[in-house]
Parts: sequence; C-alpha cells; structure tokens
Amino acid sequence: MRARLGILLSNEQVWVRAIKLNNKPDDFLAIAKKGTVPILILDDRQGPDHAVVVDESLDIMLWALKNSDPQNLLYSDNPNALPEMLTLIERFERDFVEVLEKYKYAGRFRDFSQLFYRRQCELFIQELEQRLDQHDYFMGPTPSLMDYALLPFIRQFAKVERQWYMQSQYVNVRDWLNRHLQQPLFTKAMAKFPLWVENEEAFLLGA
Repeated sequence: MRARLGILLSNEQVWVRAIKLNNKPDDFLAIAKKGTVPILILDDRQGPDHAVVVDESLDIMLWALKNSDPQNLLYSDNPNALPEMLTLIERFERDFVEVLEKYKYAGRFRDFSQLFYRRQCELFIQELEQRLDQHDYFMGPTPSLMDYALLPFIRQFAKVERQWYMQSQYVNVRDWLNRHLQQPLFTKAMAKFPLWVENEEAFLLGA
C-alpha cells in the first residue's frame, strides 16, 4: 500500500506484477533476495544478478517522490523536515508496529491482555493527536510523506476494536484517517490486479 501510494503521489509509472507470497514465481525469487514484497526493479536488462532493486516500501516512496513531488510531500522548502519525518517514521515502524501486531493478535500472546497492548499503542496515537491539534496533517497544514507512510499502520490500529476506536478521544486522528480513506487515491492504491503467475501479464500503475 505504501509503495503504491508513493508511486501514485509522484505521478511516476511502474508495471505491477501481482503475486501471492505462498506461490512465489521463480523470476521474483531470482531478484528478491529477502523474498518479501514490495520490490521495485529499476533496471534488470543485464539479468537478475545486475538488477537495481529497491525492496523496502518506504524506500520506494522516497525514490518516487525524489523523482517527482508535485504536492511537496517532502516539504523541500524546509531542510529539517525530511530528517524529522524519517526519524519519526522509523520510530513508528520499529516500536509502534511491534505493539500493534501484539494488539491485533493478542490471543496469540499469553503474557499481557489486548487492553495492555492497546494502551501501549495509544502512547503513539496520543503523539499524533497532539500534532493534529496544531495543524491538519502531521507535519503542517498540508500532507507530507509522514502522513502517507503511517497511514497503513493507523488504519490497522483503527480496525482492531472498531467500536472502541469510534468512541475514543482521538477525534483528530479519526478525522485525519477518514479524509485519507475517502480520497480516490486510496481506492487506486488498494486496487487488486490479476495474479501475474496466471497469465504473466503486468499492469500499469501511475499517471
């Protein structure tokens, strides 16, 4: 989702090969050293051993937006903005996602309750709520890389205990998430493509 958002927001174009991780094509395994998705292949004309591969969703977003950033999501007029965003995104990826996974699947863990993990998640949500007290988006009055990089995680958090979330004190976060989910961009990013393994057909994503 993050990689697709980055591509769409940058107006770049890529060919999408949709796969299932329980049925990985040999072509994918020859290039994807980690065996995970998404990967972006920038140049494989000399064969898989020489392919230029980007294999992290945030790095794909950065590649796309550094090529073209029509909405100024990198806040290029502020030299401190991108380092601040990357620091915050990294902390959420490392610390928030860890407790989010335990919150989502609390039944698998016998050490603490779902309520415990929710409260751990809330420490991060409170930080975002405070930011949104100051402006409409995490970094300022307009969207940024940080908004779109954290969007999938906040969406997952909101779905775990939907009734509790809708009645929670996080009014700003709810409004922020609703604005994003109602955008046509979100629908485009979530579109499903036919599996490449079935017909070896790629589909164009982007402008």
